[in-house]
Amino acid sequence: MASKGPKRHLKRLPAPTNWQLPRKVKKFTTRALPGPHSMDNSLPLLLIVRDILGYADNAREAKKIIKMGKILVDGVKRKEHRYPAGLMDVISIPDTNENFLVLLDEKGRITLKKTDKNDVKLCKIKNKTVIKGGHIQLNLHDGRNQIVKVSDATKAEEDIYKTGDCVLISIPEQEIVGHVQFGEGKLAYITGGKHAGDFAKIIEIEKRKLYPDIITLETKDGEQFKTIKDYVFVVGDEEPVLPSLKE
Repeated sequence: MASKGPKRHLKRLPAPTNWQLPRKVKKFTTRALPGPHSMDNSLPLLLIVRDILGYADNAREAKKIIKMGKILVDGVKRKEHRYPAGLMDVISIPDTNENFLVLLDEKGRITLKKTDKNDVKLCKIKNKTVIKGGHIQLNLHDGRNQIVKVSDATKAEEDIYKTGDCVLISIPEQEIVGHVQFGEGKLAYITGGKHAGDFAKIIEIEKRKLYPDIITLETKDGEQFKTIKDYVFVVGDEEPVLPSLKE
């Protein structure tokens, strides 16, 4: 029998390991819809409202809260309970005047950090392309695309955004208001591997052609380790550019 499309259900046991989810309480859980983040790097809003924030006792209550437009992601009301919220997304609840930043805990699990109201968010440049008209399109880690208008994309002085850099996006206008370059000496947030959730300083960058670059980093305790570039998310120079990221 032919397939009828993507799966719409998810059992708890094979759910992503970075979800803070009790595995043996029930058989099924909520499956995130395809969206700005992959399922392995995001949490459905229903699980955030019910299991992490504790604002609902069951799925029906959580769905009602979300469908009423009570939850904002990056300044936009999201009424789909399976909408995936991922790394560096800003979740706001105007009724309680609360704001949260989606981060990783010491075990690499997706968690929320309570913050003050954020007017900007950090996005990592995954890749970029030159589009019709000679302008540059930045493809960011959270699924959004930003168009940078330049007179000549071949000029280095105009093409200032590089793959691996991070940009500051205003909320809710969704416009670029700042830029953090990737390079040695920068402060980075680790998003994968053994050191996921840690802050470390970039010490050395080992360029490789066929494989991801190897980055050597050093924690504030003096411990050095290596990881791939894909797991390195630059957040500032000596201190994070966002106050909500400070430890």
